[in-house]
Amino acid sequence: MAEEKVRKHTTLSGYELKRVYTPEDLKDFDAAKMLGEPGHYPFTRGIREEMYRDGKLWTMGQYAGFASAEEANRRFRYIIEQGGTGFSVALDLPTQMGYDSDHPMSDGEVGKVGVAIDSLADIEALFKGIPFEKVRQIRTTANANSIIMLAFYVAFARKNNIDPNSIGFFLQNDILKEYMCRGTYIFPPAAGVKLSVDVLEYCGKHLPNWTPIAVSGYHIRDAGATASMELAFTLADMIEYFDTAVKRGVDIVAATRNSYFFLGAQLDFLEEVAKYRAARRLFARVMKERYGINDEEPQRLKIFAFTSGSALTAEQPMNNIVRVTMQTMAAAAGGIQTFHASSYDEAISLPTQEAVTVSLRTQQIVGYESGLTETVDPLGGSYAVEALTNKIEHDVLDLLDKIEKKGGAMKCIEEGFQQRMLADNAYKYQRSVDDGERIVVGVNRFTDGKPIEPAKFTVSDEVRIKQTEKLNKLKAARDNERVKRALSEVERAARADENLGDYMIEAVSAYATLGEICEVLKGVYGKYTPMRIF
Repeated sequence: MAEEKVRKHTTLSGYELKRVYTPEDLKDFDAAKMLGEPGHYPFTRGIREEMYRDGKLWTMGQYAGFASAEEANRRFRYIIEQGGTGFSVALDLPTQMGYDSDHPMSDGEVGKVGVAIDSLADIEALFKGIPFEKVRQIRTTANANSIIMLAFYVAFARKNNIDPNSIGFFLQNDILKEYMCRGTYIFPPAAGVKLSVDVLEYCGKHLPNWTPIAVSGYHIRDAGATASMELAFTLADMIEYFDTAVKRGVDIVAATRNSYFFLGAQLDFLEEVAKYRAARRLFARVMKERYGINDEEPQRLKIFAFTSGSALTAEQPMNNIVRVTMQTMAAAAGGIQTFHASSYDEAISLPTQEAVTVSLRTQQIVGYESGLTETVDPLGGSYAVEALTNKIEHDVLDLLDKIEKKGGAMKCIEEGFQQRMLADNAYKYQRSVDDGERIVVGVNRFTDGKPIEPAKFTVSDEVRIKQTEKLNKLKAARDNERVKRALSEVERAARADENLGDYMIEAVSAYATLGEICEVLKGVYGKYTPMRIF
C-alpha cells in the first residue's frame, strides 16, 4: 500500500503555518515601533489615518484596450459609465516593443493584447470624448518606451488646451522587470534605466501630479516569485532607479512623490495581507535609512494591486469570479490605493464586456458591502498576520542584502540571478500542482471533464491593415521636414546624454511615429539581446 503523503500546512510561498498563533509568536514584537498609528511611520497599518472610512476608496479600474484606438475608446467610456474611476491602457506588443503597426515584426500581433499606438493621432482617437474630470487615473503598460508615452500624453493635452497636470496620468516606467521576467525591452539595461530616470526627472520638474513610475512586483510574482521575492526584487529595482537619479542630481523627493509599487494580489489571503503591510514598512525604512528622508509624506508607499493572472484557470472559468473576490478582499484588508480586478474569462480570451462588468462590480461590492473598509487595518494585531508580516520583512531584507552584495539589481539581472530564482520557484510550484500536493479546483481536483470553451472575443487581423492605411495617410499629410528636424534633435540629445523629455514632446507633436523614434534611439543605444541563463 502506497504511503499517504503528509499534508503540508503552508502559505502559497511555502511559509509554514502553525496550528495556532499565540502571544509567544510575538514576544519580541514592539508594537509601537513596528506598527505605529495608521498614516504615520512606519505605515504598517496604512498610509492614511482614516484609510477608507472617509469614503475615499481605492481607485477602481480595469486593464483594457484592444484593436484600434477607436475601439479601445468605446471600452474605456463604457467602464467610466459603469462607475469605474480609472483605467489602464493596455498596449499591444508591437507598441511595447517599439514597432509601428506596419513593421514586419508586428505581423500577427497588432491590436491583439492591447491597443495599437503608432502616433499622436492614435492618442487623439483613444481619448476622444473621455470625461477626464470623472477619471482619477489613466495608467499605461509603457516601459521601454515610457518617455515616448509621456510625450504623447503631454502633446495631446497641450493640443487640446488642457493642463497635463490636471489629468492623473500614471506611467509604469519600470524597465528592469522587463529584462527579468516580462520581455518587452528594446535597449540594453543601462540605457533602459537612463530613460526611466529621464521620466522621473521630467515629472519631478514639470508634472508633479503624475505618477512617474510604478515599480512592478506583479509580473515578478506571476513569473514564479514567492511573496518575499516579489517585494525584494521590487525594492531592489526601485533602489537602482533612485540611486541613479540621486547620482544625476535629481531631487529624489520631487521626482518620486507620486510613485507606486505595482504588486500582485494572489490567492493566499493571510499572506497577501501581510505582504502589503510589510511592503509599506520596508519602503518607509529604505526611504528613511538609505536616502535620509525624514518627512513622512515621501515615506508613504502607495500600492497599486492587480489580481494575479496566473491564478486564473481556463478550466471552469466561472470559478475565477470567486478567486478574484478573495484577492480583492485581501487587497482591501491590506490597505491598497489602486486596484484592478481580472475578468473571469481572461484565461481564455480578451475579456468580454460582461466579464469586465462583473469584475468592476466585484470591487464595488467589496468596497461598499463587505465591511472591510469600515475600520483601518482590520487584521492588524492578529497573531498570525503579524507573524507573517515579520517573516516576510525578514526574508526580504536578507534577499536585498544578497542583491546589494552582488552589485545591485541591474548587475544581478544581467547575470541572471533573479531569473534563475523565478524559474526554479515556478517549477517547484507547478510540480506541487501536478503532484496534487497543492489543490487547484477544477484543474487537479473537482474536475468536470468538460472541454475548455474556445475564445469568445478575438481581434481581427484587419486592424493591422487599417493601422497601416492610417500611417500612410499620416506620413503623407504631416510636415516631414519638421519630423526630420525633431528626430535629429532626439538623436543629438541622446548622444549628449541629455534628458529627452522636451525633445520627445516636439517629435510626437510633429507626428513622428513611435517606431521612427525607437529606430533613432536604437542607433544610439543599440538593441538588447538577452544572455542565456540556463
